[in-house]
Amino acid sequence: MAVKGKLAEGESYNRVKTILISQPKPERSPYYELAEKWGLQIDWRQFIQVEGVESKEFRKQRVRPDEYSAIIFTSKNSIDHFFRICEDMRIKMSQDTKYFCLSEAIANYLQKFIVYRKRKVFAGKRTIQDLKTALNKHKEKETFLMPCSNLGKQTVSNYLTENGFNWKDAMMYQTVSSDLSDLTNVTYDVLVFFSPLGIKSLYENFPDFKQNETRMAIYGASTQKATEEQGLTINIKAPAPDVPSMNTALENYLKLSNKK
Repeated sequence: MAVKGKLAEGESYNRVKTILISQPKPERSPYYELAEKWGLQIDWRQFIQVEGVESKEFRKQRVRPDEYSAIIFTSKNSIDHFFRICEDMRIKMSQDTKYFCLSEAIANYLQKFIVYRKRKVFAGKRTIQDLKTALNKHKEKETFLMPCSNLGKQTVSNYLTENGFNWKDAMMYQTVSSDLSDLTNVTYDVLVFFSPLGIKSLYENFPDFKQNETRMAIYGASTQKATEEQGLTINIKAPAPDVPSMNTALENYLKLSNKK
């Protein structure tokens, strides 16, 4: 990876003209400035997507949400699919139900579905540890349900189990590979990935994918591991010291590959 103008050993730094980012296209993004500054074609395509578990399949888990007095939400998706399942099963949650949300943003989103009262909604800053005081206060009285995906939420699960909570998880949605069959190929100068599932989707959609001259831009240690397991060469990495974002990592690389 190029950092502050240093050449990485074995890197050719061929000029970059096209980049594919494996995420849905946002309304605003620093990548737009990057494209304008360096004259790039940047395309966006979501390699993974969230699908709800059908209520018929959910019933096989033998879980009724209204039998639990406290719900732990780890994401906005978990809220959406929790209340979707409740509606499909014609379940109305008690007004006394407590809700524990990993962040303020998740707690605020909850207002779309319930009458928001501070005494029954608890929000952390980012992790389950932030909710420690509130959880311990209700530990003995409440039974906890955590709506989750097929990926689970291991840090939360470990915390609840290790600390002796009466809890259960319930898979209400799943993260799966998107159908990319309409793409004739993935021949871009740079492919950008942010999760191991993105790499998995790449090979599920294009099992004969060969890297050739394509540069791989990879965010995060788990994504890096999945990329290396496929035998791919990683050319651009983030985060790293002085490289907090993928946008910065790409900028550093472009200063070398596209210098005039």
